Amino acid sequence: MNPQLPELKQLLPKLVANCGECIVITIDGPAGSGKTTLAKDLELELDSVHTIHMDDLYEGWSSTLTPKLTLKLVSILESVKNQGEVIYSPFDWGTEKLKPEIRILAPRYLIIEGVGSGQSATRDLASLALWIEVPDQLGLARVIERDGPAVVDYMPAFLVAQNIHFEKEGTKKSADYRLSGLGTV
Repeated sequence: MNPQLPELKQLLPKLVANCGECIVITIDGPAGSGKTTLAKDLELELDSVHTIHMDDLYEGWSSTLTPKLTLKLVSILESVKNQGEVIYSPFDWGTEKLKPEIRILAPRYLIIEGVGSGQSATRDLASLALWIEVPDQLGLARVIERDGPAVVDYMPAFLVAQNIHFEKEGTKKSADYRLSGLGTV
């Protein structure tokens, strides 16, 4: 459990929906910082919650932090705001094809976690933007431990792309709350 979770729990009841009736929480930060773990911890604290993992929105290694990804995020949030539904087709990394569409009623809380979730296109509709920091080498080691040696060849380019993305988007500076990824996995 993230040691900063008690602080976050105090924020949750004060959040106001900015996306229709849905409270959107973004969790961004470098690869391997603990975003997915924090999302799972938050899920246990919330009723009526759904989590979208950015890994489900990328379409392979060549289509991660692209304008197409931004359009997907905007489309998801617009459908939540205007239709009260979460609609997206997750990517299957094994087959390199999109899975069948997920279409659910918008929950009270929608967590979007992963590299790119806190970009400027999501900020007006997010109620809480979180940033988790971790040293580069620790983050990389965690990713390789989690995802296996198959990702080793792809990670250098991804790390460069994420750092360019974060700088261009000002993601860390615009976060409402910053956490340490040290001690979380």
